[in-house]
This record gives sequence, structure tokens and C-alpha cells, in this order.
Amino acid sequence: MSGDEAVVNKWDNYDVIVVGTGPGGATVARDMARRHKKVLMLEWGALNPPNGGMVQSIKELLVPFKSLLLTPQLLGMVRGIATGGSSIYYYGTSFPVPFEMFKSRGVDLKEADKEVRADLPFIGPLKENQLSTMEKTIMESAQHLGYDWKPLDKFVIQDRWTPDYKWGVNDPRDIKWSALMWVREALLDGATLLNHAKVKRVILENKKAVGVEFKMKGKTCRAYGSTIVLAAGGIGSPVILRGTGIMGVGCDFFFDPLITVCGEHKSITRENEIPMSCGCHFSEDGYVMTDMAIALKYQEIIFASQVLRFDQLFKRKKTFRIMVKLKDTLGGKLTNGGQVLKILGTEDRKKLKNGKERAKKILEHAGCHSIYGTYYFAAHPGGTVKLGEFVDSNLKTQYDNLYVCDCSVIPEAWGRPPTQTILALGRYLTKHLLGESKKT
Repeated sequence: MSGDEAVVNKWDNYDVIVVGTGPGGATVARDMARRHKKVLMLEWGALNPPNGGMVQSIKELLVPFKSLLLTPQLLGMVRGIATGGSSIYYYGTSFPVPFEMFKSRGVDLKEADKEVRADLPFIGPLKENQLSTMEKTIMESAQHLGYDWKPLDKFVIQDRWTPDYKWGVNDPRDIKWSALMWVREALLDGATLLNHAKVKRVILENKKAVGVEFKMKGKTCRAYGSTIVLAAGGIGSPVILRGTGIMGVGCDFFFDPLITVCGEHKSITRENEIPMSCGCHFSEDGYVMTDMAIALKYQEIIFASQVLRFDQLFKRKKTFRIMVKLKDTLGGKLTNGGQVLKILGTEDRKKLKNGKERAKKILEHAGCHSIYGTYYFAAHPGGTVKLGEFVDSNLKTQYDNLYVCDCSVIPEAWGRPPTQTILALGRYLTKHLLGESKKT
């Protein structure tokens, strides 16, 4: 910080400062506010009610070098920069917590996960009448070929669902649960939210975290509190820690690369699909496969154009799509500015090719033709501040009062939607901060 740059000190004496409002940060903020703690939430993005529109999605999801990051291979990786984080734009799929992975590092998430599920009792597979003809056709085809393809648990509040519900890039009807809902609850319980606040570093005194420094409306600001929780995501949290002087973070991470495999169906026209409603985890092959409806026309056009399938540009209503999401090899490095330097290696590309061939057979058996695979994409990067390496079993860093609670702490390659696990981590951390953890 330059010597003549004004520092505005307006935010003091918080019990907890939470950086980021995705699933991890929203859980901690809500739980602490419920216990009458003084909570400050700092969010880089805006607080815009989801409207399902294209303009909002571009601003919050597809801004180059901010929410849309490109690797040296031009693999695009997205993250939601908004209140609620990427959960505003995720596909609402709840994969089980890998308890043993965390237990081997001293973190027992079973009780926390049980409590989260009690808070969100609607988590579960969609009912049969909520599945579209496309999703049922793909599932039946996969099952006929011998795969354990079945409905997946969803963060969908099914009592609010109606047949006219159209899945968009975000959800103005709050039928899909997002972390924004828990941010709202935290605010009702007295928490404070500052938007457009980009945290640069944690303020340390005598090897203890005492606050954070952030930019807001062109000014350098500081906020002070007893506990600091970084929940800025797999990219944001390690960048802040580097700015604080913790070196080594942001290396050897995963970013869950994926492709989609598309085919034009000869007779079935698509309906109001909820993406990733059914699928199969091919754990031995290192990937997950699900149906994948795309909400916006421009996304379909981009995917087809990338691989020069111009004959499929306007076949959206007839396009069946299967996603292949890979558990990739750890590697790569983040720049200090949060850009992604990682190469998708030969073995990982072979696994995606294997998944592509399997998806092609499922689509052919389902009655599709003109089948093609899209270019690589990626989502929910993590493993950048690994549990057992940069944070301990309480999610605490090397500095007292400084914790990390998001996808960055996941210690191994992933390959699955992480939301359920991050929610459990948030509840686990809250119980520790409140002194309610069960000792084993």
C-alpha cells in the first residue's frame, strides 16, 4: 500500500469476519449470527437478486480474468463472483461427503453433515414427474448398457417446484437452494454485508490475525475482528493468503475438467430439464457422467462453434447432452493475481476420451445421431490450501484466529460437485469456533 493511500477504518470489533459468501462462508456467517455473534461478511461481487437473465450471468460468471479464467491450453474455468458465490450458478447436485478422506486427516464430518441435511431436508433425488423425457431416455439407455445410472440427490426445494419451472442460469424463484438464502438469514439475524469488497490481505499482529484489508469503491479499507474466516474459494483464498505472506499455497490443485458429449435425437424434443438430474460415478475410471441440459442458447452455440460443428448451432431443442467430469491429476500453479497456470496432461485427456466414447454409446443407444464432443471446460477448483498441509484439523492456518473454509482445503483430487462437503466443513468450523466440537 502506498504511503499516501487513505485507509478508511469504519468496521471494528467483530466477533467473526467472513470473506466470501459461497456455501462455506454463508454457513459460518449464518450459524454465528444465529448465536448472536457480531458478524461481518465481505463479498467481492454484487448483491443482485437472481433474475435468470443473460446479462446478469455474463457480469457475474463470464468476465475474463475475473470470473472466467483461461489456462495456457485455453481451457475455460468459471466461478461465480456474486453474493452466494458459485452456488448461484451451480447445477444443484449434492454428492455425498467422502468421510474417510477427511477422517484420515483428523476431521470427522459425519455429525456436521447430519446437521446440514436436517437444515436442508429437501435434499434428495427428483421425483419421476420432475424428470424430463430426455433425462429418462438417457438413463434408460445407460441402464440397458449395464451402468448404474440413477437419479442424483439435488438441492431442489421440491415442494416449490411446478411443471412450468424453467431452469435458468440462476433461479429467481428460489426453487434451487443457494448460499444466498443463508446469507439472507444471517442478515436477518444481525450480520453485516459489504459488497464490492475485495480482500487483499489479512492483518497480523504478534502472529495472530486481527483483521483484513480490502478495496471497496476505490478506497483501501480495514475491518477488525477476533476471528477471520477465509471462504473466498479455491482461487480467492490462496491469493489472499499469499498477500498475507503465506507462501506455497495455490499449487498442485485440481480443477475438475469436463467435456460434454452431444447428439441430435431423431424424434424427442427437449423439455424443462433440471441439469444433472441422473448419472453415474465411474470411480475406477476417474470420472462422473450425468445428463446435462444447457439453459441458454448462446452456450449451446459457443460449445458447437468451438469444435466447428456449425451444423448443430441451432439444434438445441433436439440436443441430448452428457457431461463427463474428471477427477484430474493434481498440478499447476496460481499466479499472485489469481490466474490459472495448469496443463491438462496426457493421462487425463485419455480418461476424458474414454468417457466420451462411453457417452457416445449411451447416446447412440438412446436414438441420437450427429454425435460430437465439446472442448474442455472446468469448474470448482480446489486443493489450493490443503487440509493437513496449510490448515490443521480445525481448519486453522499457521496463524491464530485465521481459518479457511471452502473448496481450497480439500486435500485430494476431487471430480465431483463439492457443495455438500463445503457445507459440512462450514458447520464443522462453526462448532469449533463456538467450542461445541465433540472430542474423539
